[in-house]
Amino acid sequence: MKNVKNELQNIIEGNGQSGGESLIKKAQLYLGGNEIPGFQNPQSKCLKSEEERILTSFIEENSLFYNGEIDERNFIGEGAEQKVYRLDDEYLIKLNDTIFYEFWKDYFNSLLIHNYFFESTQYELLGFKFIDKKLFAVVKQKFIEATETVDLMLIKEFLEFNSFKNIRNNDYRNETLGLIFEDLHDENIISQNGILFFIDTIFYLTENFYK
Repeated sequence: MKNVKNELQNIIEGNGQSGGESLIKKAQLYLGGNEIPGFQNPQSKCLKSEEERILTSFIEENSLFYNGEIDERNFIGEGAEQKVYRLDDEYLIKLNDTIFYEFWKDYFNSLLIHNYFFESTQYELLGFKFIDKKLFAVVKQKFIEATETVDLMLIKEFLEFNSFKNIRNNDYRNETLGLIFEDLHDENIISQNGILFFIDTIFYLTENFYK
């Protein structure tokens, strides 16, 4: 478990040598290098809108707006945090406005952690898009088709075996790693031929993560 934590810390706090040179990491590093006061001082009020202004500058400077076509005929569904479209027979496109995260940097951290744990359903950040003046991240993910219903008790057993303790409903916490793993209901996990695929994950870092 210690090695896992060291690897995760290197991915989140590293300079890009670990965690890949992906756009996810580049955006996370940019926000980390242009921190506004609230990031460094928990007692001060930091506005997500200010962070988004900084992120938008990064997007504009690097031409990172997503210009691909998003065909409404390929719309699959949406939840509170994202809209989902079929890209082709192999991949989905998901538009996420980070409503579940206090800051955009938290969202990028969550994507990096997901990609570490779940390589088969890793996210690729394609760019960003404004829809009705709201900024969305556009990510690509492999399409997994379910062949059977997910048993949430098996999920609980699997996570607790890996030291993620259930704290409420479908939310879990790993004190050793310093992670909170939330919203693990049956629509965010797919079972295909007896194999579990975590497709929509929400990770938060706790103070223990940095210890």
